[in-house]
Amino acid sequence: MLRSGAPAAGLCPPGFQTFGLELTDPRWAEFAASRPEALPYHHPSWLRVLREACGYRNATVGCADSTGRLCGILPLVEKNSILTGLRLSSLPHTPAAGPLAVDGGSLRALLWAAKERVDAGRARWVELKVSEPGFGPQADGFSRHDGIPAYVLDLPGNPEDLRFGNSRHHAAIARAVRKAGRLGVTVRPASSPADVRRWYRLYVETMRTHAIPPRPLQFFERMWDVLAPPGRLRLLLAERQSGGQVQLLAGSLFLMHGQTVIFAFNGRDRSQLQFRPNDAIHWTAIRDACASGFRRYDFGEGTGDNAGLLAFKEKWGTRPVDMYRYHYPQQPRMDRGILASGPLRRTQEYAWRLLPPAMTTRMGRWAYRLL
Repeated sequence: MLRSGAPAAGLCPPGFQTFGLELTDPRWAEFAASRPEALPYHHPSWLRVLREACGYRNATVGCADSTGRLCGILPLVEKNSILTGLRLSSLPHTPAAGPLAVDGGSLRALLWAAKERVDAGRARWVELKVSEPGFGPQADGFSRHDGIPAYVLDLPGNPEDLRFGNSRHHAAIARAVRKAGRLGVTVRPASSPADVRRWYRLYVETMRTHAIPPRPLQFFERMWDVLAPPGRLRLLLAERQSGGQVQLLAGSLFLMHGQTVIFAFNGRDRSQLQFRPNDAIHWTAIRDACASGFRRYDFGEGTGDNAGLLAFKEKWGTRPVDMYRYHYPQQPRMDRGILASGPLRRTQEYAWRLLPPAMTTRMGRWAYRLL
């Protein structure tokens, strides 16, 4: 593996040098702040969360031009899986990251450095998760496979110009938000780790409903500690007074950087959906994002396997954004096999939903650490 600060050996594209980039290097955060296409996952604080919550070792590559100016970064961590062995990933627990570069030359240098790290190091392969348009012919030696598309809402400069889909969808959303208000639903930002722990119980139950292993509480606690103080994380809670107590109906966690707000995690009480808490949360989050100067509101991935979730994303007027996975050395397409839609998958989901929440939490902690 490359030493931090040491130039890569071999035939790096002329005019560039690549090197290990430390989380504490101030150039990293400055570069991510300068690129409008940067995502929250490109900032070093996100890799700090992955290191402190999951134990991943930082292996990020920087690229400098002939003057020594930083002109590209490729966030990478080492991940050791019992299924695939040691690999480099950009990034685990992250829908998209990949290289961030000022031009084609620096992009080629970063991709070359990723291959060099595999060829000369202990990792068996490298995986890059990127959004459209991908790398094209510059990804020589990589295999490319289509991922699950994300759904993005483009935001106008003025919140008063917001329109959600066609007139029917916009009117339906507005009615849902008014209904939530009439029924006493309020939306507020979380203000303490106690709010995070309170929301986490809803998140675990929601993941059990979707038959998906939940991420451990420690992951969200580190996110709160690292990302909330500088304003890169926001947890919005929908609450309602009931029987003299404040009842938590739903909560959504958002990540923010550059021009993009990402809807990352959700938890909701299924028995309280008639109060439309998720509509109220997104209405608030979208208007706040627009007023704060953000230009992209990312609802996350969605497929036809979950028609209800996909319809929820589409009704806000989102557009699909293609996602890709690149592998070096070239890898065959991962067949979903027993995870594909069908009777066996439905049986697995039914069995998962019968498990108590505490057991799904333990299984999630094991799965995200070892797989």
